[in-house]
Amino acid sequence: MALDINTFSNVKGGFPFFKAAGHPAVAPMAKAMVKRLAAMDSIAIYDPSGFAPAFGQLYGFDGLPIAHVFVQDLSALGQTVLGQPTQAVTDLTSTKTSALLVMAFDADKTVQDIAHLIPDGTEIVTLDEIRLPEDRLTNKKRYLDPLNFATNFAFFRDAPDGRGGKLHTRIATANYWHRYGASNVTLWLSLIDTQGDIIGQWDMALPDSPGGITIDSNDICARFGLQEITGQLFVHAIGVKGHDIVKYALDTYGDDPRDLSCTHDANAWPADFYGGLPAPKANERVLLWIQNSHPCPIPAGIVGLNLMGDDNTTWLDAPIPAFGTYALDAADLMPDAAWPEQIEVHAGKHFVRPRYEIETRRGGEISHRRTAHVNVERVDLEPNPKIAEIGNLMGKGFLLPAPVLPRAQFRSIALPTPMATTQETLPVAVLVYDRTGREITRHSFGELQRRDSVALDLDDLLNGEAALDTEAGHMELLYDFGVATRGVDGWLHALFRYEARASGHAAETSFGAHIFNTALTWQGEPQSYSGVAPGLSTRLFLRTDPSMAVGENDNDTFCQLIYPISTPWHPKSETQLMLHDGAGNIVAETVVEIDCGGSFHFRLSELFDAAARKEAAKAGAAGSGYVLIRDTTCRLFGYHGVISHDGSAFSLDHMFGF
Repeated sequence: MALDINTFSNVKGGFPFFKAAGHPAVAPMAKAMVKRLAAMDSIAIYDPSGFAPAFGQLYGFDGLPIAHVFVQDLSALGQTVLGQPTQAVTDLTSTKTSALLVMAFDADKTVQDIAHLIPDGTEIVTLDEIRLPEDRLTNKKRYLDPLNFATNFAFFRDAPDGRGGKLHTRIATANYWHRYGASNVTLWLSLIDTQGDIIGQWDMALPDSPGGITIDSNDICARFGLQEITGQLFVHAIGVKGHDIVKYALDTYGDDPRDLSCTHDANAWPADFYGGLPAPKANERVLLWIQNSHPCPIPAGIVGLNLMGDDNTTWLDAPIPAFGTYALDAADLMPDAAWPEQIEVHAGKHFVRPRYEIETRRGGEISHRRTAHVNVERVDLEPNPKIAEIGNLMGKGFLLPAPVLPRAQFRSIALPTPMATTQETLPVAVLVYDRTGREITRHSFGELQRRDSVALDLDDLLNGEAALDTEAGHMELLYDFGVATRGVDGWLHALFRYEARASGHAAETSFGAHIFNTALTWQGEPQSYSGVAPGLSTRLFLRTDPSMAVGENDNDTFCQLIYPISTPWHPKSETQLMLHDGAGNIVAETVVEIDCGGSFHFRLSELFDAAARKEAAKAGAAGSGYVLIRDTTCRLFGYHGVISHDGSAFSLDHMFGF
């Protein structure tokens, strides 16, 4: 059963109420309030904004002696809420209950407006009873301001690796709120274990600069005297401006250098479904890390898996505690699923976008691990015939760019993934370009059915083509309208997998299509990092390995920037790469030109000398250095990773901007 809560709208954005009601620090106060109300003879609920069903599901209103539910909006009359028919709030005068629960924050005015209707002797209870402290609010005048709930969850682990060493996690981001004028920003951090218990809380004050932010599980275990931890880190940013989203890169690494991977932030809004979970190969184990995002348990039989396009769903027969973490082996529910099949996740809005971890075994031992994330599967889309019609003005229109890593060292694989419940077909083609933007070849997948899982190894497509043997290029997935028998919706996604030929180490990432670099706009595309479309500028965060590759055996940072174009744009980009130290100071910068429709693959050590890297490796008050990639002439798309000095291990994921 899905939770009846509103988390996100592609029109309105995120809804702050579920964050306010379900905040880990609010949960104990809310549970105490509900327990107190449950001991009363009877209560009435006044629900002027429609919050009651969501709050009831988060905190279990089944045991409350609810006698009446009152509403303000006449269109809400006649509905059933919490088992009661809704009544006009004017009926309140003729009712007698022990208490009236007013489902509102900042409730003084709301209560004042109905005070003349409330019978004498009725205790008035409002959600202001469970407010966060004033010093934890960004906007103290309006509690449900989205900026008051700039929060996110992060997978967080520091645990044995099964080989005698340990696995670690590292969060990396920057104080990007500073550029919007924020000062005195603080991160309020809560470490939550597998059972959902908060085992540590602390504040991290950020410098009044665009300084780096680094949170390493090894350091946090030392802070709290922990031998190990597996669970979640809840991040709440206070004092922010411009963005109510906490964005970060998450590195997973180990004492064994073969354990090196990275993934993106969790996406702060729980969804009904997630797509793009790959089934394992014969020597692989796929673990889906389910991390409950709410103060209520996930009952057994709620989380389910099915092959994409197959309605036969197998359900997890185990509960997950409030804010708890559960590692689901995909083979436990789907033992016959095998790569390149892909799995759909039924989540019921119980958790934010989860990570998955793939363990590769050789000779009975785990040889490599890698992490990635699934994506939100939309439930609100329908095919739009106009997408095909705008091609005469938008050129390639929606396209999804991804690297083709140098073929002498890496294999590059693409797997289109349905990412909306209404996508019954995907007419998809892939175009391959060298670094200058010259098209090398193209391939049509045909019109894929929802149940089809067709992985394209670019070795098969580029057999005998030497253009990309030593240099990186890129591929673009786009709609193939020549084979389409029905409309498309613009929500084209794919998983991209990369394998090191010598070591077998792998990394993967997934993302969706956008319109890039056109003067015309269509339904908010091309997207912008700030402001309205068209988003013809770039501001990307390139996190770096903390060592900055100062020593010859240190890991290096690599990046691939792609200059995708839906229609012809400027012949060259004007891309600034600004190397910052941990305090946010620029210690070195360079400018590169990327060919229109082309790409640029580089390592940090190739662009910045050892002296600059050493200076940038100096930690600031909150973390280590990074690179800001800025371009005001075009919209670039980027992928980043960390690679060992010998290339045997690497990580890769798409970058984020702000």
